[in-house]
Amino acid sequence: MYAVIGAGPMGLACARNLQKQGIPFIGFELHSDVGGLWDIDNPHSTMYQTAHLISSKRMTEFAEFPMRDSVAQYPSHQELKHYFQNFVDHFGLREHYEFRTRVVNVEPADEDATQWTVTTERDGQQQTRTFDGVMIANGTLHTPNKPRLPGEFTGELMHSADYRRPEVFQHKRVLIIGCGNSGADIAVDAVHHARSVDMSLRRGYYFLPKFLKGKPIDTLGGKLKLPRPLKQRLDALLIRMVMGKPSNYGLPDPDYRMYESHPVINSLVLHHLGHGDLQPRRSIARVEGKTVHFSDGESADYDLILMATGYLLDYPFIDRTHLNWPEAEDAPRLYLNMMHPSYHNLFLMGMVEATGLGWEGRNQQARLAAIFIREQQNATPQALKMQEKKQARAGERLDGGYHYIKLARMAYYVNKDAYLDALADDIADLESAHKG
Repeated sequence: MYAVIGAGPMGLACARNLQKQGIPFIGFELHSDVGGLWDIDNPHSTMYQTAHLISSKRMTEFAEFPMRDSVAQYPSHQELKHYFQNFVDHFGLREHYEFRTRVVNVEPADEDATQWTVTTERDGQQQTRTFDGVMIANGTLHTPNKPRLPGEFTGELMHSADYRRPEVFQHKRVLIIGCGNSGADIAVDAVHHARSVDMSLRRGYYFLPKFLKGKPIDTLGGKLKLPRPLKQRLDALLIRMVMGKPSNYGLPDPDYRMYESHPVINSLVLHHLGHGDLQPRRSIARVEGKTVHFSDGESADYDLILMATGYLLDYPFIDRTHLNWPEAEDAPRLYLNMMHPSYHNLFLMGMVEATGLGWEGRNQQARLAAIFIREQQNATPQALKMQEKKQARAGERLDGGYHYIKLARMAYYVNKDAYLDALADDIADLESAHKG
């Protein structure tokens, strides 16, 4: 019996693949339903009312459970909540989950970690059970990164994780720190309600439109595989021709090449910058009361600062030593971002980001894990080979030759093609036990 922690997209992929391999499991979910952060009614969700996918539905959906044709190309969180509810009902996964259940501790049941004990809490009552293994899939976007401001701000301070509706900005002077995809979305919300909206950036971003020639931008190209340096140059040139340079809008230009950080899929933020609805600001030098001083010598007063500064990896129920996670590093050192070098029955699922990976890419991750579990149970030579491989290659990064920028949020970023190829190769090796 395996334990699956989480009922968001990654947890459901784990559950479905264990089901397909005939491996018994119990799922644990803190909320009362499935969907993870995509269920805005989940009190632990970091979703906001106007949120939509930043990748198109066909590039994101599970292959065996496509979204309806009537669903928008970039679905809202409401559509996705229903999608996951329909997914679990279609495959009969709901009955395997214990909802409103918090996982409070995960640790080896014995010195060799042949089994794991999982302690859960529901309605104030704790229960400890022993499992053959654990798949941790509680997500990467639930613990906000809140860097300290250089000084004391006496206005309202919030993180994007706490943002739900744009009415919070009504008649306020707003400063948004950061311009990732959430920061850009929230800035666009704010301009329709706030007295003024400024955005402070330390570095530049590549901004991509959601549609190009009437089609979702992530569905274009890809048929012709170009050498990496050429693809970076050509795609950057195309985007510059369509969108212009960020500096045309008062923002810093990126100091890195295309695809070396996650792009911002939002053209409306540039629209509002170009119309003066949104004012660009440099990095913050110091804060005094409600006054913020910027690195270019300018200053302004604000009623509200919203920090769109991302999230930190956090697995509070397990000691980081069990994740092969050194104190000085931003992410655990695992094989394919998921397999511990020594423990063969502990999987950290979903700790992977890549442009265009989608939920199907994560489903393939879960597929590999489930097949590996099956082959271990059957004691095949292929399982032993995989055990040796993950021990030798833990922490190896599948970057496809891209030089990703050195930020905590990029510590578990991979190149989609390199990652999917590695998953496919390992799946084929394990499946070879049943050929011939």
